Amino acid sequence: MAVKKTVWSYMVPLCGRKEQNPETPQKKALSKPASFQRLSLSDLSIPGLEDLSVSLAGSRLHVFTLLELKVITQNFSSSNFLGEGGFGPVHKGFIDDKLRPGLKPQPVAVKLLDPDGSQGHREWLAEIVFLGQLRHPNLVKLIGYCCVDEHRLLVYEYMPRGSLENQLFRRYSVSLPWSARMKIALGAAKGLAFLHEAEKPVIYRDFKASNILLDSDYTAKLSDFGLAKDGPEGEDTHVSTRVMGTQGYAAPEYLMTGHLTTMSDVYSFGVVLVELLTGRKSVDKNRPTREQKLTDWARPMLNDPRRLSRIMDPRLEGQYSEKGARKAAALAYQCLSNRPKQRPTMRSVIETLEPLLEYNDVLEGTFVYTAPESDPRKEVKETKGQQDHHRRRHSRNPHPGRRSPRPTIHSDSDATLDHGRRRNMDDPLPSDANRSNEL
Repeated sequence: MAVKKTVWSYMVPLCGRKEQNPETPQKKALSKPASFQRLSLSDLSIPGLEDLSVSLAGSRLHVFTLLELKVITQNFSSSNFLGEGGFGPVHKGFIDDKLRPGLKPQPVAVKLLDPDGSQGHREWLAEIVFLGQLRHPNLVKLIGYCCVDEHRLLVYEYMPRGSLENQLFRRYSVSLPWSARMKIALGAAKGLAFLHEAEKPVIYRDFKASNILLDSDYTAKLSDFGLAKDGPEGEDTHVSTRVMGTQGYAAPEYLMTGHLTTMSDVYSFGVVLVELLTGRKSVDKNRPTREQKLTDWARPMLNDPRRLSRIMDPRLEGQYSEKGARKAAALAYQCLSNRPKQRPTMRSVIETLEPLLEYNDVLEGTFVYTAPESDPRKEVKETKGQQDHHRRRHSRNPHPGRRSPRPTIHSDSDATLDHGRRRNMDDPLPSDANRSNEL
């Protein structure tokens, strides 16, 4: 069967053509039509579609020249280099008020397609088709693109805190606080829910920590739509496609069958949620064999409150909501179910996460408790009179040359507290007389 070759010059403006002289007048900004219906990626395989900017006129994308992008990035200077992924290198740039009428001055991120990288024309086009038409506070904003000769570039809003991956796993940096982690999880969930509930559903397919970008106040935004797919329509239950994505995040049924559904994204969300709880990467070959794959190691403990503290990120130093952690862990357990139908929808995920931001049982410090010298299994119960007698008896040190023993703290619920376990803020804190060293 003959395979029809895709002609890229039909799909995008300037592709395969020489760049116009900068002095030649050209349309800079695109006007929004009265009505607009989102195009699917498959719609662009129709011959005769000569200009992508016309098809996506409602998106108000800007078509940049290569010269303009060289100017705003200082010729892609190494001092403006932000990082590199599967698509190619990313540089920071700044658009001033003289570059383009109607385009406000702002910092931007310019992503350049690496012709020798793992992604190509189709992924570049998918970015434009999806992000050029979809707008949501939890999706990164695509400002414009450039296609000149063999060059393919994309221009995004600049996200000052970079990716979740860098914030969560970077060494020698301040750990993300619990409240920021839950805010990030909720924002990412809202982004996925928006895609899944669209009139034409979208399956993200590459949900992972490196594709979640953060602005200055830790608002999460999904980026990199190169692998995104239009969801099933009509009576179809899934989309059949070749398996693509990132090791450690892809749903097991997708890896086995190539059947893609919104539940595939839910599984990937569960992986990222476990990363937020544990501070561990989805796959880490530097760990012991049994702990290298995060989901295999952590999932049995996610639904067990007694063992949950064992897997919580030690860099949090116990400063997290116990109630919130239990609920977030139980949610991650559901998302990681091997049965897709048992996973929650992203709308349900949002409803579970939203209340967690209001939990206030986060201890602001770490207390060190001294274990009782007597048998810790025996509870000491004294009447008020006995306690007064005890204080009077030991008010003076019978041995002046020796230090009095440290006071011990007895609790009706726990004789000793393991690392990572704390009192609820609703319980009375120990008095200064009964408190050991405070860190």
